Amino acid sequence: MIEAVEHELQGERASALGDAGRKIEATMAALAEGTDLRGIEVLLDEAATAVWYFIILRESLRWFDHTEALKAYDIPPRVMARVGVVKRRS
Repeated sequence: MIEAVEHELQGERASALGDAGRKIEATMAALAEGTDLRGIEVLLDEAATAVWYFIILRESLRWFDHTEALKAYDIPPRVMARVGVVKRRS
C-alpha cells in the first residue's frame, strides 16, 4: 500500500516539476522582453521564485545536482542571486 502511494506521489512530483519548468521559461521570457509594466525588480523576484520552486521540486525527487538542469534554462546570475531570498511583506 505504501509503495503504491509513494509511486503516485513521485508521479505528481514529476508533473509538478514540468509545470515548474514551464514557469521558469515564462518568467525568463518576460524578463527578456522587458515590456512588463511592473518593473524589472518584480520580474527578477518572480523568476527567482520560479527557480527556487523548481529546485525544491527536484530535491523532492531526490535529484540534488541542479547544475545541468539550470543550464538548460540559461538562468542569469542576477536571477540566481535572488533564489531563496524571502522579502518581508510591508
